[in-house]
Amino acid sequence: MFLASLTQAQQQAFFCLAHNVVVSDGELSVGEEIMMEAMRREMNLTASFKPHYLDTNGIGAIFDTNRACTIAMISLIRLGYADGAFEVEERCFLQELCSVFKISEEDFARIDNWVRRLLALEKEAKDFL
Repeated sequence: MFLASLTQAQQQAFFCLAHNVVVSDGELSVGEEIMMEAMRREMNLTASFKPHYLDTNGIGAIFDTNRACTIAMISLIRLGYADGAFEVEERCFLQELCSVFKISEEDFARIDNWVRRLLALEKEAKDFL
């Protein structure tokens, strides 16, 4: 949704963090694959860029603004819901990332709530069609 506004380095790191999220529960669902490809297109990442595991240590140097961290967290939480369930492993990984991004538990809960409302509105719109 806001991924195009990230720097190229942030986009590549984000895509790797997204990979961390989708593999954290040991399953890669069709919904997660579809969303990963949509994110790739939004960021104009080439098909040759392959996401890989990215350690969260030092990631704060890449995501160096609150805006960049929040954009990443919104999109990663949304990805967590791509298969219909925000699994505990995904949630734990993102909460760990929150400490690196200096996002409080309260703000994480607010972002999660916003994403759930967005998903409900998207479902409602699809029901109209």
